Amino acid sequence: MKTRFFLPCLKALALILACLLVTRYHSQAQDADNLLLKNYRPVSIYKIPATHIEKAAFPVIDAHSHDYAETEEEIDEWVRNMDACGIEKTIVLTQASGAKFDAIVKKYAKYKDRFDIWCGFNYTGYDKSGFGPAAVMELERCHKMGAKGVGEEGDKGLGLFFSEPVQAWGMHFDDPRMKPLFDKCAELNMPINIHVADPVWMYEKMDSTNDGLMNAQDWRIDMTKPGIIGLDALVTTLEHAVRDNPKTIFIATHFANLNHDMARLGALLDKYPNFYADIAARYAESAPIPRYMKTFYEKYQDRLLYGTDMGINTNMYRITFRVLESEDEHFYEIGQFGYHWAMNGFGLPPEVLKKVYHDNAARLFK
Repeated sequence: MKTRFFLPCLKALALILACLLVTRYHSQAQDADNLLLKNYRPVSIYKIPATHIEKAAFPVIDAHSHDYAETEEEIDEWVRNMDACGIEKTIVLTQASGAKFDAIVKKYAKYKDRFDIWCGFNYTGYDKSGFGPAAVMELERCHKMGAKGVGEEGDKGLGLFFSEPVQAWGMHFDDPRMKPLFDKCAELNMPINIHVADPVWMYEKMDSTNDGLMNAQDWRIDMTKPGIIGLDALVTTLEHAVRDNPKTIFIATHFANLNHDMARLGALLDKYPNFYADIAARYAESAPIPRYMKTFYEKYQDRLLYGTDMGINTNMYRITFRVLESEDEHFYEIGQFGYHWAMNGFGLPPEVLKKVYHDNAARLFK
């Protein structure tokens, strides 16, 4: 009899103690004197319009995505999400060649009209004499398999390391060994999607002066590594490649990671007619300066391509629509982007949206 009443009482006591501990922890977590920056989650209290855009204002070509789907069922889900949000076609940047590229092409074959599969360069033997002809042959083979472009090729300072199966450490985009590949891309009308560097906050001091610290701490660039080159030098290697290959189309992904200095990106767009930029995964870096960005979009409306680079879910697409289409102010998307700062919509005019969402990519990719 005693045991029968004792056990329920003991469980009740344990539950009360657990609740007290949770309450005490929660109180400490919300106390500004004990709050860690990584736990900071501000909520806007402004009573202002908030826009939810289910579907883009115009049909969309997503010029920057990746092989996110692992199964046929996930590809089916992706297509349903694209339909719900108005995504006409998605460019899958595989960064792959050889058997891996072939497998990805096969995986998406059911939806050939909805996905374009781009290949990567094969850098096998890049550090030996005679590099070039085999890489060009593999590029031609991938093109015959359906690759309409190349990417995402990337360099964060130590060399070209995004592609598989071989990473070309120490070789940058303006290396003479890249010339045959760029020439072949021009011949085959294959644009190249290129990633250089990372946002400037990842290079700044990881201290209280860095206003992108919450995200930068996770993605910081270690400039003490031997042989590494920084953001400015990396953008210069990209410019050299664009300059020296005027018949090849280059797409600088993520605004060439020049969100902090869009005038420099504008100067490159002004100078090189074979140079474009995609806007993928840099919505948070752009949204704090909406009036400046709106002016930039309007000026370079023929040279910017919509992209996501953030998965396949509908909420992800709709956040990008809110930034581009609405005039909403001071809203947060920390879970999606990692920064703690407030975002704002650009309110782009219809003629600009139509080009960025669709027409520029349709013209380039035919």
